Amino acid sequence: MKTIQIGSTNLTSSAVALGVMRIADKTSEEAQKIVETALASGINFFDTADIYGSGQSSIVFGQALKDAGVKRDEIFIQSKAGIILPNGQINGDGERGPRFDFSYDHLIASVDIELERLQTDYLDTFLLHRPDTLVDINELARAFTDLKTAGKVHHFGVSNMNPYQIALIQNALGEEKLQIDQLQFGIMHTNMIDSELHVNMNDAASVDHDGGILSYTRLHNLTIQAWSPFQFGFFEGVFIDNEKFPELNQTLKKLASKYDVSKSAIAVAWILHHPANMQVIIGSMTPSRIIDMTKLDFQLTNQEWYDVYMAAGNTLP
Repeated sequence: MKTIQIGSTNLTSSAVALGVMRIADKTSEEAQKIVETALASGINFFDTADIYGSGQSSIVFGQALKDAGVKRDEIFIQSKAGIILPNGQINGDGERGPRFDFSYDHLIASVDIELERLQTDYLDTFLLHRPDTLVDINELARAFTDLKTAGKVHHFGVSNMNPYQIALIQNALGEEKLQIDQLQFGIMHTNMIDSELHVNMNDAASVDHDGGILSYTRLHNLTIQAWSPFQFGFFEGVFIDNEKFPELNQTLKKLASKYDVSKSAIAVAWILHHPANMQVIIGSMTPSRIIDMTKLDFQLTNQEWYDVYMAAGNTLP
């Protein structure tokens, strides 16, 4: 398993992380097997959030770590908070939405309940889960300071934010550096690359929806965590073996045959081939698929990377 450095931290993590959003409905035996398979495949980074499974995902995952006898200092655990669902989600405290909430009280409560659910004393990384336009920046900075001082969170990041949103928060944090921006990215979700390739053009691909986030993260040493790497659109479906994308799947099949791996492994390797220090978050709860997705002992060529990009329907100016 390839490893990466998370942001500017001293955390050396697997380049593939396991997102446990869908672990909530697994039995204890199934959850333990999922964790053990991920670890055996070289994954040492796990991603959850306070809203996943209305909190049950973190509970099941935390117990699975205990059942598997995993040593806390041998893995990295990440959680996220800031989304209030219509029916609430923080330990039955009556908070209801929908809204985004970066208030001091909410973030502190979110971390505390996640630590309880996960049966751990600290989070290696904690992310703000989508932007809250009503955020009080100074209040947010106070929450981060108190979480860090208490030893409950070691490092911080954001998700789904553009450069100015990151810079606004970073300005309030001072020397405490944001380390991560978790963004949807994959072969069929390449907006941040399209606009960089089509600079000074008038076509649709030239429209920069994200404020130059790809170059920004590289300049400021933030790790992009690519979520939903196999999806097209916004949760419209998986592109692998989808009849809507015959050319792409033909190209993936050709490369999978060449390197003797699955199409999913090619899709993961395609993301990791980019030099922007990305980490891929896979979300499968099927052990065999976790194994397939992490067979990455090969290196795509630059031409193969562009071949996949073009087969997905993209163009070069």
